[in-house]
Amino acid sequence: MESRIKVAGHPVHPMLVVYPLGLLSSAVVFDALYILTGNSDLATFSFWALAAGLVGGLAAAIFGFVDWLAIPKGTRAKRIGTFHGSGNLVVVLLFALSFLMRADGAAYLPDVLPFLVAFLGAGIALVTAWLGGELVYRLRVAVDDDAGLDASNSLAREGVVDVDA
Repeated sequence: MESRIKVAGHPVHPMLVVYPLGLLSSAVVFDALYILTGNSDLATFSFWALAAGLVGGLAAAIFGFVDWLAIPKGTRAKRIGTFHGSGNLVVVLLFALSFLMRADGAAYLPDVLPFLVAFLGAGIALVTAWLGGELVYRLRVAVDDDAGLDASNSLAREGVVDVDA
């Protein structure tokens, strides 16, 4: 089942998810380092990584939702996609809560509670990322119908670009 929204022949959703996953997980790491060292620069980085990660997560969600709508009802892929998307909504909400808990401080310094909320979000994100892998690698969601070891160049596909011109 091919993705509905592509850029240069590749689905947009998997291209976007790397940013929020990287930024939000980095925020947790930098929170831990701040708690261990007391270096407020680490907390400031974490705050802004959370902000950017939340924006990226919402952008990825839009494209993921469009792909989910195309999955046929009553399939295992639809059920896994529902868990994947719902779980990621919980992840974004937890990271947003962590962000808001520290947003009123002048130096964005988290105490233990915002860190634990973000850490929980990161743990759930590991599960939802695995579910995303299950969708793509096991259930072939968002994989081109002609995919294979000798598939054509994604830029040479009909409707993308005429690379022979």
